[in-house]
Amino acid sequence: MESLSKEKLAFLQKKAKEIRIEIIKEITKANSGHPGGSLSITDLLTLLFFHEMHIDPKNPKMSDRDRLVLSKGHGAPALYAVLAEKGYFDKQELNYLRQVNHILQGHPDMKHIPGVDMTTGSLGQGFSAACGMALAAHIDHADWKVFAVLGDGELEEGQVWEAAMYAAHHYLDHLIAFVDNNGLQIDGKITDVMSSLPIEDKFKAFGWHVISADGHNMLELHEAIAEAETVKGKPSIIVMKTIKGKGVPEIENKVEWHGKAPSKKEAERFIKALEAQ
Repeated sequence: MESLSKEKLAFLQKKAKEIRIEIIKEITKANSGHPGGSLSITDLLTLLFFHEMHIDPKNPKMSDRDRLVLSKGHGAPALYAVLAEKGYFDKQELNYLRQVNHILQGHPDMKHIPGVDMTTGSLGQGFSAACGMALAAHIDHADWKVFAVLGDGELEEGQVWEAAMYAAHHYLDHLIAFVDNNGLQIDGKITDVMSSLPIEDKFKAFGWHVISADGHNMLELHEAIAEAETVKGKPSIIVMKTIKGKGVPEIENKVEWHGKAPSKKEAERFIKALEAQ
């Protein structure tokens, strides 16, 4: 794995800020979307697509590429902004999020969006699909990895734990999963709705290699991924402590911004706050 220099880290941090601004613009123009959980995974997706993953935007279906499954599909605005910034499609498409006759649906669609490896939306299903991909890599003795991103509220889905059991049983060391542990879901705090804590202990009990990391510290995430890539004979999961709405102080840690679009005036304030950082 390529080391993360100070210069590259500064580049990634700047890129993440630009992507957060695009997320706000996307959702505001659409008047629909999920800002909180998109902003909480921006640092991770920026790191993956601009440093960690073996990919080629000019050849999005190349057979030996690393795969990314956004199992928490409502975080699509973050994925779309990253894909556009990486060059998978024209940035102008970001102006048409959730619009008829355009490619960027409310949740990722592998049939129409270059760079999307799996259609997701119904929580838990993307994680199972990632297991299938990792099994294919395992059978083929391939070098590519499968990265899956889950929400902490998503862990309430029984299918997640079926997939977790399956991945460990089949020794899927091609699979590296991430939990966006921002502590909030659409109905409130995860600890009030149906607590999945302690997340780390549960995955350890299911036979996974478990790493804890700050989901907004790219160097820490890079080191966690490097560790996961050395693990043999079992899947790895990186439980990221994150902040819902990260980067926009006005909406950070506020559950009402799970699926609420900013007004134009709010968006102007949010973007100014991001630009000032």
